[in-house]
Amino acid sequence: MLPQSPFHNDDNPPVPPKRVLFLCIGNACRSPMAEALARKLAPDVITATSAGIYPLGYIAAPTLAVLAEIDAPCHGQASKPLRAADLYAADLIVNMTGQPAKNLFDDRTLPVEDWDVGDPFGSDLEVYRRIRDEIEQRVVALASRLRAATVPQGS
Repeated sequence: MLPQSPFHNDDNPPVPPKRVLFLCIGNACRSPMAEALARKLAPDVITATSAGIYPLGYIAAPTLAVLAEIDAPCHGQASKPLRAADLYAADLIVNMTGQPAKNLFDDRTLPVEDWDVGDPFGSDLEVYRRIRDEIEQRVVALASRLRAATVPQGS
């Protein structure tokens, strides 16, 4: 039997992870990085998926390389299009397209957070590493906020 979370008791049932959709343009660099990093660093608070508004159909080789460098493989991930069902299934949409969410979505009730992250596509590995590290810092910060929100009152 698995040990229970220190935050679990009969009065405070465990909180399920938030479904976070990471979105970029091609679903080949930034959003796959964010998905892989969230799966590695925050599976307790984030159920990560990703998509692209214009998916390239593959994850860029440099993306795979810089994720492998830090043991954050993106096994099972694929470049895929954004679907309406994905938007509405998400508890949070992290928009890294470079366009404000208000320009992308008609539905203003969607839970969107805009992250201003450069697009490394076509750049050298050093740029990919810099973008990976920036996304990692943002994922860690998001996970910290989500963990803080799940701590039972009075703890």
